[in-house]
Amino acid sequence: MIDASLRQAFSYVIPQARRLALVLVLSLVSTGLSLYVPLLSRDLVDKALLGRDQASLVRVVAMFVAITLVSFGLNIVSGLRYTRVSADILFEMRLAMYRHLQQLSPRFYTRTRFGDIMSRINNDIGEIQRVAAETALAWVGNVLFFIGTVVALLWLDPRLFLVSVGVVPLSLWALAHYRQRLEGQIALLRDRSADIGSFLVETLQGVKLVVTSNAQGREVERFRAKNDAFVRTLLSMQRLTYLAGGLPGLILSGGVAVVFLYGGQRVMSGAITVGTFIAFMAYQMSLLSPIQGMMGLYTNLATVRVSMRRVYEILGTPPEVTEQPDALPLTDTQGQVEFEDVTLSFDRGGPILEHLSFTVQPGEVLAIVGPSGSGKSTVTDLLLRLIDPDHGSIRLDGRDLRTLRLDDLRRAVALVDQEPCILHASIAENLRYARPGATDDDLRRAVRAAALETFIEGLPQKYDTIVGERGMALSAGERQRIAIARALLANPAVLVLDEPTAALDPLSEEQVIAGYQVVMKGRTTIVISHRLELANQADRVVVLDGARVVEQGSPHELRTLQGAFHELFRLNHDK
Repeated sequence: MIDASLRQAFSYVIPQARRLALVLVLSLVSTGLSLYVPLLSRDLVDKALLGRDQASLVRVVAMFVAITLVSFGLNIVSGLRYTRVSADILFEMRLAMYRHLQQLSPRFYTRTRFGDIMSRINNDIGEIQRVAAETALAWVGNVLFFIGTVVALLWLDPRLFLVSVGVVPLSLWALAHYRQRLEGQIALLRDRSADIGSFLVETLQGVKLVVTSNAQGREVERFRAKNDAFVRTLLSMQRLTYLAGGLPGLILSGGVAVVFLYGGQRVMSGAITVGTFIAFMAYQMSLLSPIQGMMGLYTNLATVRVSMRRVYEILGTPPEVTEQPDALPLTDTQGQVEFEDVTLSFDRGGPILEHLSFTVQPGEVLAIVGPSGSGKSTVTDLLLRLIDPDHGSIRLDGRDLRTLRLDDLRRAVALVDQEPCILHASIAENLRYARPGATDDDLRRAVRAAALETFIEGLPQKYDTIVGERGMALSAGERQRIAIARALLANPAVLVLDEPTAALDPLSEEQVIAGYQVVMKGRTTIVISHRLELANQADRVVVLDGARVVEQGSPHELRTLQGAFHELFRLNHDK
């Protein structure tokens, strides 16, 4: 009976069944040729050598050479075909994981290490693909070769066959005994590997902190400790692997000694010929291969079960945000945004936002301000439906976001994040990411509005300049201005700016704010900022504190009140 984990893995192999058919047919032909080779040894000894028959000698040698050449050609063709199909199966598995990861909310990524995700999408899925694809072919080939070999052994000498298989039950017991222990060690090894991956990602991304803190030696020791833990687990798993796979094979090999002893006696008594005994021994040695192969496949189930469990921990995580089957298209967006009694918790005990209500009219500029941790940036995740509120509703043009198509919503709403994602690509490719079909004129207008034109024109390759991994060839301010221009190029109905000038110097900030006055005109804009200069550009301000709205009004009204808004920016100014 096939293990449930392997059945799950087979779900990716089955769609490739037609393409694997050729490989299977070639494998069957190769198996048939392999089964015939030991019979040639019988003819070689009994007819050619002992019978001193020159013609039989030539015929046996010619057949042996022909079978060898044909098998070689079949192996090349089937091997190349298998590699191509196997690569496609691996991609489909990783694609399913990648698509699912794209659907998961920020909540998932706050509690899951990046290195652990990469370990599962690379190591675990690679192992599932390897075992599933190999099993689909090797199981059939080994079973057929095993059956054919057993038939040949029974035909050559039934008594000798019964002696040779007497140790098989003991081998199967040894395999089953060690497999359960092996499964636990494989799971532990995967975790140790993920620990190393997470450590490398974290310390390499923070290499500046490591170096400037003189922590290189400490981090090397941490790396060494994690690697030592991995090696200890690897050696423990390897020992169990040898016992689970090697011990059954050793027991089977011990049966060969018994066959030598009993078979030799039957030759001396004249019950069988020397050629028959040699052919039997050739089949006996060949029998070890499919038995060990099937035992190896059985052992591989332990690996698949562990990997499938780790992969399905992610695939089994339900997306918090899903598009309804009858989701409505969003056309001619006016840009009215309404938050009504919105409450959201984020696995941190108390709510991040509690009973949040406000309305932004089409074309209005709303600033959301407040101390750190008051839930300001969470508003962007909710408006883009990266997460849904626990209670309350969010509407765009009077329609609940949960009733709209996600693609349409995210075309209508664009975000400039406080830590913008810059791809390892050219400036033009980064700018066009949300709108690949944008014209050069559109590109230049967005760049001009983001106060980026002088910088780009001063580069030797201008818009074709590669910005490096995570945009590290650029300054923090330049990365943020590229993100601003990218959002403006998308021409959204609603523009969300989350600390858009946090990394800008005063001159650049002044230029960007001047550009905003142009692009925000007639466009619904939500500005989340600690900067008084940006808050003053808004038509209205919402002040958050303790997850709640504590003040609302125009900048002038809030300054006059001498309340939370005044206190927030007075403290910032004092600092």
